[in-house]
Amino acid sequence: MLTKYQEARRDVRSQVIETVEILAKANEKGLKALESGNTHELEEIRKTVKCVNECTEKIDNDIVLIFARYTPEAKDLREMVSYLKITSALNRIKTNINNYLKNMQSMMDEEDVNIIQFIKESLSINRCTINAFEKTIEMFKTFDDNDKIKQLAIEIDVEYAKTDDIYALLEKSVLQKMGEADGKAEEYFNLLKYIRKNLKIIDRLDSISQRIIFARMGGKL
Repeated sequence: MLTKYQEARRDVRSQVIETVEILAKANEKGLKALESGNTHELEEIRKTVKCVNECTEKIDNDIVLIFARYTPEAKDLREMVSYLKITSALNRIKTNINNYLKNMQSMMDEEDVNIIQFIKESLSINRCTINAFEKTIEMFKTFDDNDKIKQLAIEIDVEYAKTDDIYALLEKSVLQKMGEADGKAEEYFNLLKYIRKNLKIIDRLDSISQRIIFARMGGKL
C-alpha cells in the first residue's frame, strides 16, 4: 500500500502529465486546422489552453505542501524541484501555442497564396513538435525506466534538430520570394518571425526532457 507521501508524489506527476497532454492536444488540433485552412478553429483551440496556468499553479502549490508536510529523500527532492522548473516551461509553451495560432490566423486571413503555401510547408515543424510531445509524455509515464527515458530524450533531441533544418530551408525560400514580392516584404518577415517563435515549443520540450532525466538520475539541472 502506498503511503500518503507516495500518493502525493504520484498525484503531482499525474497532474504534470495531464497538463502536458492538454498542450499536446492543442498543438495537434492546431496542425489539423492549419492543414485544412480552418482559421475559425484556431481561435477555438486557443481557448483550450487557458486552463494551463491554473493547472501549473496547483502543481506548484501541491509541491510546496509536500515540502512542508514531509521530508523528501534526495532523489524525491530532485523530482519535485524538477517539476517546479517544468511547470514554468509549460506556462511558456502555453503562451507560445496561443501566440503562434493567433499569428497564423492573422496571416492566413490575408489570403495571400504564397504566404499560405509557406505556412503549409512550415507545418513539418509542427509534426516534429507533435512527436516530441508524445515522447515527453512517454518519459513521464516510464519514469522508473532509466534506459527508456534516456532513449526518449535522444529521440526528442533528434526531432528538435530536424526543425532547425526545416526552418533553414523555409527561410531561404521566403527570403527569395521576399526579394521578388512588391510591397510584401514586411508580411514575409513577420511570417518568418512567427514560425521562428513556434520553434520555441520544441525547444522547451527538449529542455523538459533534460529535467526529467535530472529528476530520475541527477546531474546538472
